[in-house]
Amino acid sequence: MRILAVADTESSLLWDFYKSSYLEDIDLILSAGDLDPDYLSFLVTMGHAPVLYVHGNHDDIYRRRPPGGCINIDGRLIEYEGVRILGLGGSMRYNGGVCQYTESQMRRRAWKLLPPLACKKGFDILLTHAPARGFHDREDLPHRGFEVFNRLIDVWKPSFHIHGHIHQSYGSGFVRQDQRGSTTVINACERCIIDIPVPFRS
Repeated sequence: MRILAVADTESSLLWDFYKSSYLEDIDLILSAGDLDPDYLSFLVTMGHAPVLYVHGNHDDIYRRRPPGGCINIDGRLIEYEGVRILGLGGSMRYNGGVCQYTESQMRRRAWKLLPPLACKKGFDILLTHAPARGFHDREDLPHRGFEVFNRLIDVWKPSFHIHGHIHQSYGSGFVRQDQRGSTTVINACERCIIDIPVPFRS
């Protein structure tokens, strides 16, 4: 399965200069937030893959105008083609935005998902907007990661944690990929491709 992960910055290659060949081998599109809803609607319309998304801290507009044809998995655990995906959008709370949470609020959001997690025996991909604390994040409150994401990774050991929120333009310290135990941590800023085997689990 080939996954296109996107976040934060609309790719001119996939929008302004789009060619049908760019999406023809994509099986699933995951949005980690802070993207124009029209951009996500464009991707799901022009490609043949579903678009699953979580909210970014600037996605208040989604409440009035959600991305057409796309599936909101924020606060949900879903399974697609045998791949279990857990979605937790939003950032650290810094100015009272509707898609912002304190650490304790995000922890409660995660706790609410324990019954489906137990039923599904875990998850394979953690899709979030903010990063986990200590992985690609910054020290300022708006860009600080959540400790609870590390806890989810350590307990359930997903194969991937895909996040956004930390832009390439923030400086030379941008890191696309990292590792926490057996979990590959990926910053999806703008776009990246992830190939996973099918079937995903033996």
